[in-house]
Amino acid sequence: MPAPTEPPAPAPSDTASPGVFYVSPDGLDGNSGTLISPTTLSSAIAKLPPGGVIYMRGGTYSYSSEIRIIQSNSGTQDARKQIVPFEAEKPVLDFSSEPYSFTNVGSNDRGIRIDGSYWTIKGLEIKGAADNGIFVSGHFNRIDNVDVHNNRDSGLQLSAYSSTAPRSEWPSNNVIINTYSHDNFDPDNGEDADGFAAKLTLGPGNVFDGCIAAYNTDDGWDLFTKTETGPISPVTIKNSVAHHNGQTSSGVSTANSDGNGFKLGGSQIAVDHIVINSIAYLNKQDGFTYNSNPGSIKLTNNTSVRNGQSNFNFAVGTHVFMNNISYKGGASDKISGTDVLKTNVWWQNSKSVNAKGLSAGDADFISLKPELIRNADGSPNLGNFLKLAEGSELIGSGTPDGTNIGAFFQH
Repeated sequence: MPAPTEPPAPAPSDTASPGVFYVSPDGLDGNSGTLISPTTLSSAIAKLPPGGVIYMRGGTYSYSSEIRIIQSNSGTQDARKQIVPFEAEKPVLDFSSEPYSFTNVGSNDRGIRIDGSYWTIKGLEIKGAADNGIFVSGHFNRIDNVDVHNNRDSGLQLSAYSSTAPRSEWPSNNVIINTYSHDNFDPDNGEDADGFAAKLTLGPGNVFDGCIAAYNTDDGWDLFTKTETGPISPVTIKNSVAHHNGQTSSGVSTANSDGNGFKLGGSQIAVDHIVINSIAYLNKQDGFTYNSNPGSIKLTNNTSVRNGQSNFNFAVGTHVFMNNISYKGGASDKISGTDVLKTNVWWQNSKSVNAKGLSAGDADFISLKPELIRNADGSPNLGNFLKLAEGSELIGSGTPDGTNIGAFFQH
């Protein structure tokens, strides 16, 4: 599914405009929202018309309660509402002063909650929320090049505004692109803070593209389903990376922290998710796992290496595998489904195995030393890490003919 396009933001101005608001850390609700008289984010959100843009000045914005975009506050397909930085400045939204309830974690505030539709949030840093850093329950929203971290539940979650919301109102057609979610930790038990959670009550058309989930105490991605609400719609994840999940970058973990890279199900409910051109490495448990999802998950051109348990754990189901590489896992892969045209290389009994005699070894990769930076647009750049070396028999051996086996990132 191609990422939606949006009209360019209006040019900044120091005069009042009905479609442009400026906010700053010292802005006031009563200010007009011009460049020289900035207002607050909450005030600007409430006044913004379809097609309008909020420019956030650089600096730290400290909040003790969530910023909420209500359902009735929406843009349109042709006139999105946008929140973006002013020029090259860096806005940091710090929610760490939100109170945290250990006895009723469901009552904790998020950072930014988007119940409306047709919003774009771009270029912000969001941290410290008592629950999710960003929560999206609306439709056709776009989260672009955001750094969300050190929140006390999942960094970013897609779910309905209420567990009792009708299926027709479950969030749909949202795109999360080039976003980095890391070091999220829930202090009650350490088993809920994922990088990205798209779970429980989720409509069709939701896409993650070019995202990174790292050092979250639970999973990188969690697409959990539960019996009470039934199957969610399929999610597409592509061009994305999950690494070192199961602990924070400072080593904080708990016995309850799962630590999967891509967790793709739950409660033995079938949902046919799609994962393309993505990489998992050095996660505490599995790199990619069906997590009891017995459906037909489609995994194409993914690479999984050195995860603590299995690189690929798909023990039950009619899953479809094409052009995937598993190398140096903690245990043998568990594979149930179709190996399309024998194009997959699995890790079995401490060696690489392929149904048509291909193999994978250290020499097949330019580098096995992890390196990962974010490009200016937020997309992942792994340099030569896991890039196929010249002469590898995995080059051009996939399908369609001429396609490489494993993930390939364009930098």
